[in-house]
Amino acid sequence: MALTQISTAGVKDDAVTAGKIPANAVGSSELADNAVDTAAITNDAVTEPKIADNAVTRAQIIDGAINGAKCENQSIGAEKITDGTIATAKIANNAVTTAKIADDAVTQAKLNFPVANRNLIINGAMQVAQRGTSSTANNGYYTIDRIKQYYQDTDEAPTFSQADVASGTTPYTLGFRKSLKVTNGNQTSGAGVSDQIQIISWLEAQDIANSGWNYKSSSSFLTFSFWIKSSVAQAFNFYVQTNDGTEKNMPFSTPSLSADTWTKVEVQIKGDSGIDFNNDNGMGLGLYLAPYLGTNYTDNSITNGEWITFASGTRYKDVATTWYTTNDATVEYTGLQLEVGSVATDFEHRSYAQELFLCLRYYQIVRAASITAASTTAARFNCPLLCKTRHSAPSVGKFGSGNIGIGDMVSYGSTSSATPSSDGYAADDLMMSCQVTAFSGLTQYRQYCHEVSGSQTGLIAVDAEL
Repeated sequence: MALTQISTAGVKDDAVTAGKIPANAVGSSELADNAVDTAAITNDAVTEPKIADNAVTRAQIIDGAINGAKCENQSIGAEKITDGTIATAKIANNAVTTAKIADDAVTQAKLNFPVANRNLIINGAMQVAQRGTSSTANNGYYTIDRIKQYYQDTDEAPTFSQADVASGTTPYTLGFRKSLKVTNGNQTSGAGVSDQIQIISWLEAQDIANSGWNYKSSSSFLTFSFWIKSSVAQAFNFYVQTNDGTEKNMPFSTPSLSADTWTKVEVQIKGDSGIDFNNDNGMGLGLYLAPYLGTNYTDNSITNGEWITFASGTRYKDVATTWYTTNDATVEYTGLQLEVGSVATDFEHRSYAQELFLCLRYYQIVRAASITAASTTAARFNCPLLCKTRHSAPSVGKFGSGNIGIGDMVSYGSTSSATPSSDGYAADDLMMSCQVTAFSGLTQYRQYCHEVSGSQTGLIAVDAEL
């Protein structure tokens, strides 16, 4: 007699083994809900071909049922998981590691940080150069806005210039078109112990204090990133420095650079209980990119990435002398970015107009709106400002190689080569009043206009730099 049906009660325990069941004999219709529990599944028994697309939903998975031992490597692809199936509660702490994240999977849209106003550095892409595009002058701001140039005890002065980033290179492909280029002079006496070449950018203390960085905590960070290219293969050093309270500095080194190859540098600046930033417009944090410092200023015993009390002889570690002793060697910088957090994000590109307006807080070139003769040789210039300056008493000077010319709408009037001097700027006004002497033949109290033409190209420079 043939058996057509065997009930569960008629089957001995363990009578049905894997060898008794043909491949693919058991379909989902043969399984009662919850009939197969975790203990009944051998390790690696469930492979990707056994799971129909979207067959497993969140409702089918009991908490803790699926562990690593039950899943064959890479058996569960993205197409097997319906949207919303894996909730936060299903992901163990620290389960998502760096190795689990595909390249480029984390985009800026996925990160919780401000998209705009991240970069605390002004003119980091080296776009604005109001004063000029090349200079060998020392200890001041002469080319790129917000970048101070300094050198000491050199045999021949270095040249600081605004340069073009070559097309087809990275960072050109990332939207950078300008760099700050330092061309070394001919240092015939070698690398002296007191020789220096530096470029410096100081940020206002209040901009650091209000940035959101918990600068008193060693677990809170700023990230400083920039692009660098050298004509000589070597590593370069740099450091950051505080100004308020007890002055501190933190040294860093770049990787060893290949000659004529752009390299991106990223470092983290951790907080420290010993650093301070006042909530004012004074000097806060200085960024010192120094291609060369002589051994009077360096110390190999200090540690990169650690705060130390500032001393002239411990600014950074000893640096290779190859670049400094190579005549006309060059080093270029662009893409300077300082942001809150421990990760360097994509550079925050701002338009030229935005960068220029930010730079005007520290330096602007203006033309007088009205001029009144104070005497036959002196005149008061009233100059509207394009932006309120950093402090209420900026210095004034003459911009341009020519003299300052004025006229009375009838005749040209007179010219002066004298340097203007401030005589009354109010903090709440967008107006600079200054006096210019060394004119001749003026009529006292007569109104004149500022005439810029021909060789008379002198304008008024308003300087409120840090």
